[in-house]
Amino acid sequence: MARDVTKTKLSLDPHQVILRPLVTEKGMHKANRNNAYAFEVNQLAGKEDIRRAVEELFDVKVIRVNTQNRRGKPRRTRFRWGTTKGWKKAIVTLDPEHRIDFF
Repeated sequence: MARDVTKTKLSLDPHQVILRPLVTEKGMHKANRNNAYAFEVNQLAGKEDIRRAVEELFDVKVIRVNTQNRRGKPRRTRFRWGTTKGWKKAIVTLDPEHRIDFF
């Protein structure tokens, strides 16, 4: 079983947990159909931290939180190979009564 890095004594504020919303074509489709929104979140944040942050910042009721750890992509700069940094993605499903308007 993988080590859980979210069990730290560090407490994050809601604006530190959610870094930015992911406004993509696929994300907007999920938002319209399933009332699910995607965010880039802090890698130290757990599902409960994400739930609390979304409920406080957007004043909505969260039903479910799914997370993904995204691996960095290989990139080349001139003669060297490197990778972009990895990041954490959260897909937050809201109660049918609530919505988030990004625009």
